[in-house]
Amino acid sequence: MNKTKPHEKLQRTLGLWPILSLVVGGVIGSGIFLKPSLMASQLGSPEWLVAVWILGGIVTLFGALSNAEVAAMIPETGGQYVFFQKMYGDFVAFLYGWAAFAVFNTAGVASIAYVAGTYAEYYLSLPRFSSDVEQAFYLYIPFIGKIFPLQNIGVKGLTIAIVIILTYVNFRSTKSGGALQVIFTVVKIGAIVLLIAGIFSFGDGRISNLSMNAINAPQGWALVMAVVAALSGAFWGYDGWNNITFMAGEIHDPQRTIPKSLLFGLLTCMLIYTTISVAYLFVLDINSVAASSFVASDAAQLAMGGIGGGLIALLVIISGIGATNGNILATARVTFAMAQEQRFFRWTSVIHPTYQTPGNALTLHATWTCLLVLSGSFDMLTDMLIFVSWLFYGLSALGVFILRKKMPNAERPYRVWGYPFVPAIFIAITTFFLVVTLYSDINNYLQGNSEVINSLLGLSLVAWGIPLYFYFQHRYKV
Repeated sequence: MNKTKPHEKLQRTLGLWPILSLVVGGVIGSGIFLKPSLMASQLGSPEWLVAVWILGGIVTLFGALSNAEVAAMIPETGGQYVFFQKMYGDFVAFLYGWAAFAVFNTAGVASIAYVAGTYAEYYLSLPRFSSDVEQAFYLYIPFIGKIFPLQNIGVKGLTIAIVIILTYVNFRSTKSGGALQVIFTVVKIGAIVLLIAGIFSFGDGRISNLSMNAINAPQGWALVMAVVAALSGAFWGYDGWNNITFMAGEIHDPQRTIPKSLLFGLLTCMLIYTTISVAYLFVLDINSVAASSFVASDAAQLAMGGIGGGLIALLVIISGIGATNGNILATARVTFAMAQEQRFFRWTSVIHPTYQTPGNALTLHATWTCLLVLSGSFDMLTDMLIFVSWLFYGLSALGVFILRKKMPNAERPYRVWGYPFVPAIFIAITTFFLVVTLYSDINNYLQGNSEVINSLLGLSLVAWGIPLYFYFQHRYKV
């Protein structure tokens, strides 16, 4: 195994278009193709379904712009891990880096690739164990619930294959991974535009669908709880925007490229999500959206016939693969940055001598991602990672205030628009979201509506980072 050099760095090989495509391609993956069904069942209202996508986009943009100030000020590989060191010190930074590896980065890759595997069943009949076999073998985690590794084994097997192949591509070349991301993003956006145009041009839809609520649509406090639950789906749809901060040390002119990419990338995603949600509702009423397993394909099939459904299933698979590639390309950089500081397993800091990529970190991420794929369902993975990631997003926005006090004279090529209100609003909404989500998860588990308390599962994985922090402190005498 090659030894890492003390000051060995990754090269700045990525310009504006690869980074903009990393934002758009990393964000638009699976959320808009699977989550609308669950969100529609929670909300029972087409107006609220569209509103939640808009609200989720605005809140995410507030958080991204807050992070952009710090990313432009500290453009180093490792992104938020490095930011947390400056804001809160080594312990919180390590917990973030560990959580990124153990929960939201790897579970994010797992869940996005899972969608590509799920939509492949539109064409293929993937193998599956009987329900008795699936339920017979499970892992029980005290106070958290049961995990069923054999559930939906065919989809999980295909998902693992996607993760391994794309990891190999990025192992061989960062530049090839970035180029592949541009191609996937262009194809994806073009296909989504065709989907929207096809639905509105050929679909026998009804404008009345956009205002017709389900009979059992929640009201009052139940509606507030439903909106928070649906926001978890929307936040998942917008997740991935922070990937570019992990690669700040490999970006040309990061002080200008990062804020531009975040602003225009997220605005593009908001426009696409809002428009495609309206397109779904144009041809499917809110009850049909809620009942659909393949909402994008079902909407296209109604508008354009059987060939439309098949083409959109292919679009979702391409979109999922593209987003998986974008996340694999970026997320291993956090583990790599930690290891270079001797705060993680030292062998993950090695840069491959031929390919100049963080090959060992990529391999470790792929291995853990595949284990997470086996561990749970799509909704379990997304709910767990969103809760944990938004906990750290809130801390990151709070850190903008801390750095303004700790480093008042530091050069800030970009200052967050609307300071202090934009980051303060983001922190307040994030806190409310986390508290209500935790309450809802525990309540659903106690009522027998779920097998796992997803938020607590995510927090328990984060907690494993506490003894590991002291282990690495002692092991490497940091």
